[in-house]
Amino acid sequence: MTLFFTEMWERFSYYGMRALLILFMTAPIASGGLGFDDQTSGAVYGLYSMAVYLLALPGGWVADRLIGLKKSVWYGGIIITIGHFTMALPGVFSLLSGTSAPEGQLAGWDLPSFFLGLILIVFGTGLLKPNISSIVGQLYPENSSKRDAGFSIFYMGINLGAFMAPIACSTLAIYDWHLGFGLAGFGMLMGLIQYKWTKKYLQGVGEPVVNSSKQEKQAYQRLLKRVWVILGLVVIVLALFFFQVIPLDPVALAGVSNTLIAIVALLFFGYVLIFGGLDSGQKKKVVVIMILFVFSAIFWSGFEQAGSSLNLFAERFTDRMVWGWEIPAGYFQSVNSIFIIIFAPFFGAMWVALARKKLEPSSPLKFSIGLIFLGIGFLVMYFAAKIAASGNLAAPSWLVITYLFHTFGELSLSPVGLSLTTKLAPKKFAGQMMGMWFLSIAMGNLIAGRIAGSASGGTSEALAEMPDQYMLIVYTVMGAGFVLMLISKPIRSLMGKVH
Repeated sequence: MTLFFTEMWERFSYYGMRALLILFMTAPIASGGLGFDDQTSGAVYGLYSMAVYLLALPGGWVADRLIGLKKSVWYGGIIITIGHFTMALPGVFSLLSGTSAPEGQLAGWDLPSFFLGLILIVFGTGLLKPNISSIVGQLYPENSSKRDAGFSIFYMGINLGAFMAPIACSTLAIYDWHLGFGLAGFGMLMGLIQYKWTKKYLQGVGEPVVNSSKQEKQAYQRLLKRVWVILGLVVIVLALFFFQVIPLDPVALAGVSNTLIAIVALLFFGYVLIFGGLDSGQKKKVVVIMILFVFSAIFWSGFEQAGSSLNLFAERFTDRMVWGWEIPAGYFQSVNSIFIIIFAPFFGAMWVALARKKLEPSSPLKFSIGLIFLGIGFLVMYFAAKIAASGNLAAPSWLVITYLFHTFGELSLSPVGLSLTTKLAPKKFAGQMMGMWFLSIAMGNLIAGRIAGSASGGTSEALAEMPDQYMLIVYTVMGAGFVLMLISKPIRSLMGKVH
């Protein structure tokens, strides 16, 4: 119960802010937005969503080595709350004073609190997100059937928060963007309150490692000093960006980050294969993880268009009028969660039924099915974009059908990729291989933001090219799906006894 509601409210805060993020950045200054162009907005969105996954790696390390899982969740939640309320500050100021910044100056008023808020949310999520899942795992014995049931209930909390947040935060954002950001922060605050009130149920779980000997305590103190030094350097670099000593170009930074992630992944896999001391069977399994890393990044680069280019399509090119009331664009961000709640049990039962009949697809084949479903969703968007390019508004059903196929893709690929990584990873690299899975998602999120900058139809030229942009995504993800389908048998042979 404690972890269910903490995660529900954390996801409420994340998806509530995510539903508003790119809409706020692209909104004109006169209407309370930042007035960024689509490319800059897409780059910032991509960098933010990438960093959320990247910071999960050091966040897990801090919990394991320094403060324990429970304290990491607590401090992470506090930092997230502060981040959201920092983003809400200009709206609170306007509400209390009954005034607002002069027209044309609002972006200057917002920018420092906006970027500081994003950075704090990234750091807080990095501390909370990986460690709360680890606590769930520690509640049950290793081979207990209750563990899977516990995670199923836990993930229902995730989707419940993700469903409620876009509707609630987008409704408040009608009156002021910052009130929407503030409500997201209030959600995390609610999660913290109930986490503190019900912490007695987590007694003895997620505690920090006890350093009993003098040597262990000294090693702990040295490690702590190094962490503070690293944090100090991070703060200095961020300050240099804030005070514009170092110029910040989000588009260029996104490009550099993309290249760096690719290089890091290549070097890591190369090191493990050459110097990891693995036998031939283990090396083959690492090669499979490396191949799936690429296809995972391709999938998430398309799937994460939901919060960027598809969100902008809902705002700019979708007929949202119902009985004289305009549905906020952010409401569409709840559709995926509704479909997850409806269809997740169906997919689970389907795989079990197929397995009984010995017809269950192999894991690589499920991966390819996920990519193909994603491509079908973007094929739907191609026709919706043709309507928009002709000067008409598309019906909401186009987006709903797209999200339906994307949900089918997610249910085919996401749980399979997570499970397969744990099965294939050599024991001594188990944690690092899981980190690489999250790195592929981070890379996909970053690419998604960069694609959104050119596929959102922000100018007349971009609108005319939008159908072709969506068709390019169709060719890419469906092509990747069919390629993976063709090589699934050779990949299956590399996996050994792992199914």
